Amino acid sequence: MRRNRQMKYFYLITNEVKDPQGLYTERITAYLEKHGGSVCHDKEEAECILVLGGDGTLLRAARNVMGSDTPLIGINLGTLGYLAEVDIGTIEPALDKLLADDYTREERMMLEGHVKKADETEENFALNDIVISRSGPLQILTFHIYVNGQFLNSYSADGMIVATPTGSTGYNMSAGGPIASPGASLLLLTPICPHTLNTRSIVLASEDEIRIEIPQGRDGRRQTVEANFDGSYKITLKTGDSIVIRKAVKTTGILKLNTESFLTVLHKKMSE
Repeated sequence: MRRNRQMKYFYLITNEVKDPQGLYTERITAYLEKHGGSVCHDKEEAECILVLGGDGTLLRAARNVMGSDTPLIGINLGTLGYLAEVDIGTIEPALDKLLADDYTREERMMLEGHVKKADETEENFALNDIVISRSGPLQILTFHIYVNGQFLNSYSADGMIVATPTGSTGYNMSAGGPIASPGASLLLLTPICPHTLNTRSIVLASEDEIRIEIPQGRDGRRQTVEANFDGSYKITLKTGDSIVIRKAVKTTGILKLNTESFLTVLHKKMSE
């Protein structure tokens, strides 16, 4: 964690589906301007990015501002999330804390995925996870997994998840993977609906490199899958292609107001 200097300039990213009339955006803008803050029209000028929506909105924002040192803070306009910790009902006290320099900053690790095809390469980034899943008809997929160049295993499953600690409470958790503290430094490899009884999630060091190869499927058929980055960007892979996933050099700055700890939120979600 590290402290930032007192803030004055803010940039707003709003999920227009959850704030169709812009009422929450106007409410926040008016409050900031009344209490000495300012809303920028250029995110490069901002000291903090307020993300109005939910966890999905914050994940998209993290990818869009990657490379910038500007931290984000999520404001929930829906159900309780793990990333967007501020509820719209308590937004004014939260804004007061930001204006008063009463916050901490966490650096969350991200993933970079390099897709390698016969004639091209492509890369993208994720804060939560990179999910390799089927593209097209229902079918069992086959994956060859290598860690640091060493063959680990062949999986028959509906898909594979590589998640960060931040993403451990997302699809990884739904698929039966372990939950990790968001401040941890590790990689989670979790199969989706594996078709063997002895297949489990694997926890790897953050310095490890995972390569997932797409071989021929059952009966020698050609496979087509999708690599999905945080659920908002996808790349198609086919038999013979591969994706290399590792910890990204860049991190995402997330501001915490200490309103609720990760364990408190986790307890609430587990009690639902």
